[in-house]
Amino acid sequence: MDLRSKLVLNGARVAFVVAVAAMAAAPFLFSATHIVLLTEFMSMLVLAIMWNLLAGHADIVTVGQHAFVGIGAYAFFGFTALWGLNPYLAIPLGGLVALVISVPTMILVFRLRTAYLAIGTWVVAELLMLAAGKLSAWGGGSGTSVPISIILSFGSTRGDRLATIYWLAFGLAAVAMLVTYFLLRSRIGIGLTAMRDNEEGAAAIGVNVTYARALCFLGTAPFLGMAGAIITLQKLRIAPPASFSITDWTVFIIFNVVIGGIGSFEGPIIGTVFYFLLRQYLAGLGAWHLILLGGFSIVIILIEKRGLWGLVRRVLSDDLIPIAHKPSAAFVTATKAASGPAAIAETQEPASSAFVRLIFVSPGLTMISPTARWWSRGVLLVERDATSALRIAAIHQTGLFVGSQSPLPIPS
Repeated sequence: MDLRSKLVLNGARVAFVVAVAAMAAAPFLFSATHIVLLTEFMSMLVLAIMWNLLAGHADIVTVGQHAFVGIGAYAFFGFTALWGLNPYLAIPLGGLVALVISVPTMILVFRLRTAYLAIGTWVVAELLMLAAGKLSAWGGGSGTSVPISIILSFGSTRGDRLATIYWLAFGLAAVAMLVTYFLLRSRIGIGLTAMRDNEEGAAAIGVNVTYARALCFLGTAPFLGMAGAIITLQKLRIAPPASFSITDWTVFIIFNVVIGGIGSFEGPIIGTVFYFLLRQYLAGLGAWHLILLGGFSIVIILIEKRGLWGLVRRVLSDDLIPIAHKPSAAFVTATKAASGPAAIAETQEPASSAFVRLIFVSPGLTMISPTARWWSRGVLLVERDATSALRIAAIHQTGLFVGSQSPLPIPS
């Protein structure tokens, strides 16, 4: 990485940190109108992060995540308006109810795959919306407004209420980002990355695909439910068509993630920013702004299939928020000493007594292992301990599986 690349990357990271700090202090910096807009932005960002985790990493392309948003909204109303619980406590309880409902939903929809799974999640969401319309205590099909006493519990003045609700949305978005970051940095995250590239190959070498997908599906439900509760505080009303809106809480979210860069950590952020900028400046055009949104998305995807983040990544030398495991100094030294696509180097980690092997394969192959400490296309670093032999598989881009135990015959 040359000096210019480092300066550009570090400048982008500093700008990101400054933006986060500004968002944390937004109620002191912006007007009430902007705070309302930023609260909506944070809520949609949470939904985008969760959908990206499901579709971009766990290969669960759902078009029914608005079901859990609506469940969180209705649960929040029930806990506060009907049963008199503390509104602050009702928000995480709304997430808990969404988690409980997600268990039978997962058991049902995980019997399906690909397009059938997507349709299945949509059908479940529609059924839940219809069921919500039958709840007379919640206003039935027309819905009802949140009692003013609940709203006043978040602040005696409008400014205080807007600031409190904003910080709740900001805190939820921050937690969602941190949880996703540490998940993708963990061993499970390595498995998810392998699943993103080749799910069948990842399963063949030992990645527990079912466990990883279930963890992501169940893990996103509480965040969607809590986001639904916060959205209810913004809208001041619940109603089946609004709380379970497929357009607002699924279609636009998919647009944000795809246009930003599905499967990347930064994609949902930049996609949500792009959506809000376009919506604000094109809203006066009526229905034309939706047509222009679609036109922009087609043009961007044709230019760069990784979305807006793919375009930015052409300029930056590294990810803005790196989630990949970086190679150690021993790895860098070994790579410099290695020669040829099938070279094998063995070295000693300076901070560990475990021997490691560095295996290099041709560019057309991807090396994956559940025990990998760091891996990327073409290169894999795997530890060998005293209790188990190296288990490594090479997965061709077409799906060909080649596996072996140590010592390793390297595929040509």
